[in-house]
Amino acid sequence: MDTLALQQRNRMSNTGATFEEFTLAGGLRGHRLQTRDGTQAELLLQGAHVLRWQPAGHRPVLWVSRSSWFESGRPIRGGIPICFPWFGPHPTDPAQPAHGLVRLRPWELNSRECSGEGDTIELCLVCVEGPFELEYRVRIGRELKCSLRVHLSVSAGSAAECEAALHTYLAVSDIRSVQVTGLESVPFLDRAPLQSDGVAAGKPIEFGSEIDRIYQNTDHTVSVLDPGWQRVLTVSKSGSLSTVVWNPWIDKSLRMPDFGNDEWTGMLCIETAAVGDCRLLLEPGESRTIQAVIAVRHS
Repeated sequence: MDTLALQQRNRMSNTGATFEEFTLAGGLRGHRLQTRDGTQAELLLQGAHVLRWQPAGHRPVLWVSRSSWFESGRPIRGGIPICFPWFGPHPTDPAQPAHGLVRLRPWELNSRECSGEGDTIELCLVCVEGPFELEYRVRIGRELKCSLRVHLSVSAGSAAECEAALHTYLAVSDIRSVQVTGLESVPFLDRAPLQSDGVAAGKPIEFGSEIDRIYQNTDHTVSVLDPGWQRVLTVSKSGSLSTVVWNPWIDKSLRMPDFGNDEWTGMLCIETAAVGDCRLLLEPGESRTIQAVIAVRHS
């Protein structure tokens, strides 16, 4: 992921925060941000894709594959892709791209704002997908707050369903030593091979094989306990009742061309979602917002 050219750099309201525009070698355009305290983030206009978030004094929180394609019209493996208006394969047309269309499309930067002291920067991006108008607000600071507002146009004429997810890839020291808490009492749909639907486990999630689970009817905050890096990541949410937990392990990572063969140890997806039986149903003129707030602390 090489930067081809730095197009613009400016300071925001004399606060010490900075905002830069850049273009990657593959042609993707993005924005690089830094708050007054040194928290850094990067966001691409294709897919309104949050690529990096690193609070001051911490390692990067988001994971991106070194084998990912950074090319126009191709998905990016890592960061926070937006899945919409479907999750996973298209329900009726396998020729359609997985996880919907908006992650492959350019979004428009509608506004950028900085707090008076330069401690946070908020970007607002917009996109239209069929009858749906999307607004995505990303607030960068000591926490990362991502809010996706889905509005069904009045001109739609009738109610419409959609699925949405903030497909968050978290960086971890070694997945084999990580625990996930917050979902102990929640049953799940297991999508990994040779698995079956699971009842609530009653204990933290630990990783010894591929895990691909959709936890439904939950708004619980999830914590990722990472002893190798002596930190705890938390993902809190609102507006959605699905949480996806995924790590491909060895065999699946070998089958993915945009995923390094040895990278499975360093990542974990905790996805804030509204999918399956918990998908969104909107009436014309109605809006719904799903939100994820990611935080990190030393353990």
